[in-house]
Amino acid sequence: MRLIVFMNNSTVNNKDMGDQSEFERLLEEDASYSPANLRRGEIRNAIILEIKEREIIVDLGAKQDGIVRSEDLERLDDNFRASLKVADEVPVYILNPRDADDNLVVSINMGLQRYDWEKARELLETEEVDTVRVTGSNRGGILVRWRRLEGFIPSSHLTSVNLSNDRRDPAADLLGKELIVKVIEVEQDRRRLIFSEREAQKEWRAQQKARLLSELKEGDIVRGTVTGLRDFGAFVNLGGADGLIHVSELAWHRVDHPRDVLRVGDEIDVYVLTLDRDSNRIALSRKRLLPYPWEDAATRYHEGQLVEGTVTNVVDFGAFVALDNGLEGLLHLSEMGDGSLKEPYSYVKKGDRLQLRVSHLEPEKRRVGFTQRWGTDAETAAAGGEAPAGGEAPAGGEAPAPAAPEASSETPADQAPADQAADTGEGENAS
Repeated sequence: MRLIVFMNNSTVNNKDMGDQSEFERLLEEDASYSPANLRRGEIRNAIILEIKEREIIVDLGAKQDGIVRSEDLERLDDNFRASLKVADEVPVYILNPRDADDNLVVSINMGLQRYDWEKARELLETEEVDTVRVTGSNRGGILVRWRRLEGFIPSSHLTSVNLSNDRRDPAADLLGKELIVKVIEVEQDRRRLIFSEREAQKEWRAQQKARLLSELKEGDIVRGTVTGLRDFGAFVNLGGADGLIHVSELAWHRVDHPRDVLRVGDEIDVYVLTLDRDSNRIALSRKRLLPYPWEDAATRYHEGQLVEGTVTNVVDFGAFVALDNGLEGLLHLSEMGDGSLKEPYSYVKKGDRLQLRVSHLEPEKRRVGFTQRWGTDAETAAAGGEAPAGGEAPAGGEAPAPAAPEASSETPADQAPADQAADTGEGENAS
């Protein structure tokens, strides 16, 4: 026996309407499905439903699909835009939950910027450097583009150009160029992203110094450029990082100030004395690459020999004079001129070139003395008058012992140790 049930159209329609009403009720109960509950500025993940020539339709899981307009698509990188396809998941930024035409307008470009903000915060924490492209300038600094974000470099953090000079638009030379920068401030809510070129240079120098310290060995000979001169020594750039030549390591003779032997910009070879990897310091020497003046002093010089030297220092009791090969000794006050001087300052000054004679030489003790009165007493006794200063030694017989105290060319005890080294950046703006 068969049971046949007949349902009229009105019964079916009532059931369909009931199901539709139930679906609408569920949608209304879930606020996330309502465009009215989407806030401007919110970022949601969406699925691409359709890609048109002038727009892209996306599903945000709401009652209404989102529209990505053509002007937003034009801001996307060409390669990224070409890679988009249906069913891809993309982050979107809610531009307008409901515009005048009742459309839900979203932005893929601004949605992608979320990842850039996250990367910017990461760079802020790690203090790593990155590059930006200059897009413009204003009175406070220059405008830059980093990935998909607009940023700013204050003039106080610029090193490539000085915005305070007299030029009409000094930043114009930087337009379109890339700069190495460091992130110093991130405020996504205010869309504030601040960079510093100055801090990036410090970071870059620190990285370069760390690289150099890993590659260099004590005893290496490297070439560098003098970048700064201080009372205590000279800074030399070895390729992104500075090392220090202490004043006692500049020459074998006494150096009062590094400017006496070097100039900023000089390219010189240096000897790596010590490497301190804990404090990132490099100690260098110049004199270790110069001939040691006492090595052949006994065969090169003798008492009574006429020599020429440069005054390196003037003190109350005389003047220190360095020969051209670095041998340094004392010209005592009593051996200057005719020997009647009361003080040396009116007679010689630092940097003067003098002709004199070796009065006493002790290579084993590294001591040498000079005089301008060689043979004066002997000639005076023979001729009854004063001989010219610097006259020849009398023939036959040994030269009289000098009246001046003997001087040592060794580095004075009050000079600081040679191994003092420079930290990163100390050579900047030194004069």
